[in-house]
Amino acid sequence: MKIKNILQIVLSASILSLSSCNFLDVTPDNLPTVDNAFTRRSEALKYLATCYSYLPNDGEPTQNVAYMGGDEFWYDFPSVSITTTNWNIARGNQRVTDPYVNYWDGNFGAKSMFQAIRDCNIFLENVTDENKVLDLSIDERQSWIGEVEFLKAYYHFILLRHYGPIPITDASQPVNTPIEETQVKRAPVDEVVDFIVTLLDNAIEKLPQAVSAPVTDLGRITKPIAMAIKAKVLLYAASPLFNGNPDYTTFRDKEGVALFNPTYDNTKWTKAAEAAKEAIDIAHSLGVKLYEFPGTTFPISETTQIQMSIRNAVTEAWNSEIIWGNPNSRTWQMQYSAMAQIDPNRAGNNSVHGTMAPTIKIIEQFYTKNGVPIYEDKTLDFSNITQLRNGTNDERYNLIPNYPTARLHFDRENRFYASVGFDGGIWFMENTPSRSDEDTFKGMFKLGQLGSSSLVTITTYYPKKLVNWQFAFRDGNSSHIEEYPFPMIRLADLYLMYAEALNESAGPSAEVYEYLDLVRKRANLKGVQESWSDYSLNPNKPNTKEGLREIIQRERNIEMCFEGSRFWDLRRWKLAAQELNKNITGWDRNQDKDYPQLFYTINTFFRQRFIAPRDYFWPIKESNLLVNPNLVQNPGW
Repeated sequence: MKIKNILQIVLSASILSLSSCNFLDVTPDNLPTVDNAFTRRSEALKYLATCYSYLPNDGEPTQNVAYMGGDEFWYDFPSVSITTTNWNIARGNQRVTDPYVNYWDGNFGAKSMFQAIRDCNIFLENVTDENKVLDLSIDERQSWIGEVEFLKAYYHFILLRHYGPIPITDASQPVNTPIEETQVKRAPVDEVVDFIVTLLDNAIEKLPQAVSAPVTDLGRITKPIAMAIKAKVLLYAASPLFNGNPDYTTFRDKEGVALFNPTYDNTKWTKAAEAAKEAIDIAHSLGVKLYEFPGTTFPISETTQIQMSIRNAVTEAWNSEIIWGNPNSRTWQMQYSAMAQIDPNRAGNNSVHGTMAPTIKIIEQFYTKNGVPIYEDKTLDFSNITQLRNGTNDERYNLIPNYPTARLHFDRENRFYASVGFDGGIWFMENTPSRSDEDTFKGMFKLGQLGSSSLVTITTYYPKKLVNWQFAFRDGNSSHIEEYPFPMIRLADLYLMYAEALNESAGPSAEVYEYLDLVRKRANLKGVQESWSDYSLNPNKPNTKEGLREIIQRERNIEMCFEGSRFWDLRRWKLAAQELNKNITGWDRNQDKDYPQLFYTINTFFRQRFIAPRDYFWPIKESNLLVNPNLVQNPGW
């Protein structure tokens, strides 16, 4: 049986530039049959690499729909230096004839998850046969099977997240299978979740706690990774989009089988909480902890130290907080697209076009320095966010002294200053000319300052958090990029998942506050209860399930900002229709540096359009419905 591209390895050889996993950098032999692929360990290893090769390239902004399809970022139209095809989803232009980011068939930056699952099934059918790959040890055979069971589960999860109810593909079909047997049906959501979780449980039993050869194998699936993803799957299953959603009570297959369970089940939150705690416990036992910046060869302020802990938790390869880093997901394009022109000695370097532009609504979501929302803080006035102020010397680690910038940029929490590049802000980097965080790089993005307006993002904001601090402009039009594996799961994410599931299952508790406050503490914020009691206009908000839910959701939006989380969180919370029907706004980058009051005029670039419930899930390509009459289309398409 010939398999198309059976041993195709899609990773670039430059993955070796990462000081990490080169497991997937395998040279194929172009063997023509499955039987030959499983004759020896060396050949089976190549097929294992093929199973890994379908992992989405989430660190590539043009392929990750969470970067291109939501409201965290906006782009120039037409684009300046980045392919914005998948931006059509954010602009309300998804379609059924040829869907964008098509994980069903594989198109527009997405790989076919059904092809991925097919290759996983072929691998499992052969490697579980102990009469094949005879030079494979018992322990390694078990580990490989666990890895591919995980990948098979994860690829089903990707489909679930995009399409809702999907066909469960538990075995590959021979090429001579009668056509009517290939016309699969979509399974109800609860069945899909149970299938994924069962696969993950099977994988967890077989997987090692850590890779045995970190130099070559970092990025391969381990027990903590599988446990963390199990928690995430169960969190999705418990969330409003999937748990008793009344919008889909009439969504049935051709035989009348309901594809969504219309009854809300609170025990789903309990299961999600238990899974998250188990994942946290094993991570802790293996030394995983919230990242803290170790410092530099030169002294820096406490403020910069805190902010570097926040930044490098994402961009430092294989740091102490990373549970799953994906070396199949490269970050050079993302860093180019997130970086600003901040070096006055390299102002003519046009190699970098920061195009990923955070929107004002995302800037507003960060807390004040008191750890509460800007419009809830009873001690600070944010009623006029465009009001001009000059930074003071006391604020020099966050703001340029004596430089006019907007009220919105003052009195904010460390995660804002760590995550966002803005006009009037400080942008500390490893190659700071002063060899200090005093008098270091600055963000000055008005017309007539660093570069032309075409080199400034459309909103004038930048996702500084995504740029490794060792990024450096060079002479001419070149730059040094310190790549890092895209962080698929880090510990702070797991803490917030646990806090959310606990609150939803049983309401506020000391343990919910504990895990929220662990994340806040790194940003030098007081605990939730103390912050709201001392500074908020709504001091009792953390004391109710509904109030604490809102706080947890905002905490996720802040802590996980620019990491591809918000896009999916808005959907699973059923808040996308609320948030993705608002205006996309930013400042006016075309105004001269001598007229800051004109620069700080709010411009509306687009009014997003999200149609509920249609846009919560992807359409299945129309041609698939014609080929397979057993399939039903998602509602609204």
